[in-house]
Amino acid sequence: MALAAAMLLAGATAPAQVAPVDVQHYRVRLQPDIVAGTLRGEEDVRLCLLGDGDTVLLDAGALVIERATLGKQSLTTSRDGKTLAITLPRMYRTSACLTLNLRYNGKSSYGLQMHPEHRQAYTIFSTSQWMPTNDAPADRATLDLDVVLPRGLQAIGTGVAQPLRHAEESATHRWRLRQPMPSYLYGFAAGPFARVQFDANGIHHEWLGDGFDDAQLRHIFADTPAMLAFFADKAGVAYPHRTYSQALVADTVGQELAGMALVSEVYGREVLDDETRQGLIAHEAAHQWWGNGVTNLDWRQFWLNEGITTFMAAAWMQHRFGDATYDAQVERWRVRVEKLRADGKDKPLVFPDWNKPGSDDRAVVYTKGAYAMHLLRVQLGEDAFWRGLRDYTRTHFGKSVTTADLQAAMERSSGRDLSAFFREWAGINR
Repeated sequence: MALAAAMLLAGATAPAQVAPVDVQHYRVRLQPDIVAGTLRGEEDVRLCLLGDGDTVLLDAGALVIERATLGKQSLTTSRDGKTLAITLPRMYRTSACLTLNLRYNGKSSYGLQMHPEHRQAYTIFSTSQWMPTNDAPADRATLDLDVVLPRGLQAIGTGVAQPLRHAEESATHRWRLRQPMPSYLYGFAAGPFARVQFDANGIHHEWLGDGFDDAQLRHIFADTPAMLAFFADKAGVAYPHRTYSQALVADTVGQELAGMALVSEVYGREVLDDETRQGLIAHEAAHQWWGNGVTNLDWRQFWLNEGITTFMAAAWMQHRFGDATYDAQVERWRVRVEKLRADGKDKPLVFPDWNKPGSDDRAVVYTKGAYAMHLLRVQLGEDAFWRGLRDYTRTHFGKSVTTADLQAAMERSSGRDLSAFFREWAGINR
């Protein structure tokens, strides 16, 4: 992508020299129009160059960039698919830090879903579809997020909530995220939600949903405080935010964000009918440690986010409902992995690429990854396995990791050479 963007900018002068970037902070003001399914935004991006260059690249989905400036100077932009190339006024040296201002507009998308019939707007994973970002999961930055919404809606967002700013027909909801996080974990959810709030174990909990009363919300999310305590114990790291917010939204497969999680209204009703269906709630909660806290260095290592979290959700279910529940889940994993192999769809956990993953690829990352963690648990035994996971989590919390980091932690805890195991399951030679 960098080469293509550089070619776009090549003209009468020398070709562009693209500098990799480390984003330090985003300041975003977003105004979604839920009825029209459109958005307008303005963003300041504070970034530092990791190499010499006169061009920087950001991910911007299908957003239309209306204006880009550095101070009072207008900047030229061009597009190569989802990649936004921004031409700087001159060549800058490594470690130079700049604040770019971008004004943009766009439409409802997978990343920012707007449901006028429900009066809901919420974000899912693809942050660059509603604000230009550096999508690389290893790039952690802080965030100031302001979202202008119609008056009367409830909203949750990533970061510490700030006082609302009211206008005649709107209210600006504001959050400040001071722990640097990968940009895919930014987001918000807004709608005409009922809202339950309380404190437990030093954490402020918020449970939201439309069409659910307080008693139903309390039933659906009843085990959340115990889940967070369980994962904190296994991780050896306390829950890292002041608040944990969970919302039932119109339609999603489930999404973790920094300090919050979204699941669907349909799923919430399933949990109302059967509390043993709470595995997805546990999965998203576990991401606050594995995925959000300890993050895969790149998407080739995505199983470190999703495989470990799928396993940890099953470990919670074992803790909550007993060994039979866990054993049944392990058997489902085993059957799915055997089917991948029989169909010729199996791959190493560390992917050669993660450009256009299909359902079988996701089964490798989630299901095979979880099954590998189970087999490692069996091979090492309870003490060494959980000690290794705790070491891995505590050592790398707030950082990016590769599979070799997990292998090293498990080898330290067990005193065993696990190269054969990780070569077989992950395809690595450390």
